[in-house]
Amino acid sequence: MVSKNLGTMLPKMKTAAPGPKSKKVCKQLEKYESPSSSFIKAGKIPVIWREGKGANIEDVDGNVYVDLTSGFCVAGIGHCNPKVVEAIQKQAGILLHSQGILNPNEPRAELVKKIAEITPKGLNKTILVNTGAEAVELAMKTARVYNQRSTVMAFQGGFHGKTYGALAVTARRQYRAAFEPIGLPRVHAPYPYCYRCPFDKEASTCCNFCAKYLENLLDNDSSGVSDISAIILELIQGHDGWIVPPKEFVKKLREICTKRKILLIADEIITGFGRTGEWFASNYFGIVPDIMIVAKGIAGGFPISAVIGKNEIMDAWGPAMHSSTFLGNPVGTAACLAAIKEIESQKYVEVSRKKGAEIKKLLYKLQEKHPIIGDVRGVGMMMGVELVKDRITKVPATKETAEIVKMMQSQGVIVNQGGTSGNVLKMSPPFVITPAQIKVAFQILDDCISKVTKKK
Repeated sequence: MVSKNLGTMLPKMKTAAPGPKSKKVCKQLEKYESPSSSFIKAGKIPVIWREGKGANIEDVDGNVYVDLTSGFCVAGIGHCNPKVVEAIQKQAGILLHSQGILNPNEPRAELVKKIAEITPKGLNKTILVNTGAEAVELAMKTARVYNQRSTVMAFQGGFHGKTYGALAVTARRQYRAAFEPIGLPRVHAPYPYCYRCPFDKEASTCCNFCAKYLENLLDNDSSGVSDISAIILELIQGHDGWIVPPKEFVKKLREICTKRKILLIADEIITGFGRTGEWFASNYFGIVPDIMIVAKGIAGGFPISAVIGKNEIMDAWGPAMHSSTFLGNPVGTAACLAAIKEIESQKYVEVSRKKGAEIKKLLYKLQEKHPIIGDVRGVGMMMGVELVKDRITKVPATKETAEIVKMMQSQGVIVNQGGTSGNVLKMSPPFVITPAQIKVAFQILDDCISKVTKKK
């Protein structure tokens, strides 16, 4: 380990990024691992992580980074949070596994009760599973069991996973093309991406056009859309660049579903557990979905997920109709309980709201300085910075975004490149990131943008 202060350290680079040891590990992965599991086959050599603490990552070459991603929104409470690690170690020494369907365990019972206490009112019953994509498929199964309809409506730009059923409602062609036709009946509707409105409207005068269009799809006998069981959406789209819809749209969507007895499924895999400055994005938007999907931040790093719904919906399942060997794994449920306790005791929901507001102020200042920044958006501690070649034409600055991400990595700051055109800097820092780490990370961002834009 580089330092006992790992977690609160500023960037400290010993080698290039990726360094020689990272490259060596990548060669082994390329030889023995399927290319589907990384970008190595595409020539993108990643940094190999060795240790994580707080808001820091140390790689196998001894370089220390400030992580502005929380590992895809997983480590909100910090990498290797001591309370979660302690809970995992303790539980692993008592009971590592119990048969999911036949022999539940005490932490599982505690967790489902706790989830009912912290989720929006009325979401009282849970099924625990293992990954986000698995939970997405389970949520769609739940809707079908409840109302006996077959078609799911999702949104353009939405990402819900890459397993077969989840892929059906994921929008990206690059993930779906090799597997079409995918059997699950589904429809993709336009999402209110106001910076790039699919209907070429101005946000100030749009008057919820996306919601009106959606109503037409559902009510017009000639639309080709019928038998809708559920509408699933990310309340804030992640993969396509931290796209935040207007609150009015989300509330209208809730009304649309209620009126037509369609279930509203909120995919909160990335937005749950304090990420938006609320416990859940549903709280931020002021709605209660019929079914909620959570994962990532639920356990601080342990792979576990959950589908939570209203009593009458979840009770539509018969005994043992859906089960899994690892359902409600005792180590995973213990990790969840510890993570939730940390969020409560350290007031991380409030921390996320306040720090997120401070970071957005820094980003707005950078937007004033750098014309390449077309849009700054986000809620709580999830911020998207969309880069454009020109603010009028909004032509995506994809190449420049990639250069900035690479340059920042070389200086010890981790950000993700995303967006429909790969022109969005996606940030979701751990709640535990220090003021000093924020200051240095955004100084580096400022410097990298300046260097890249001066090349033009």
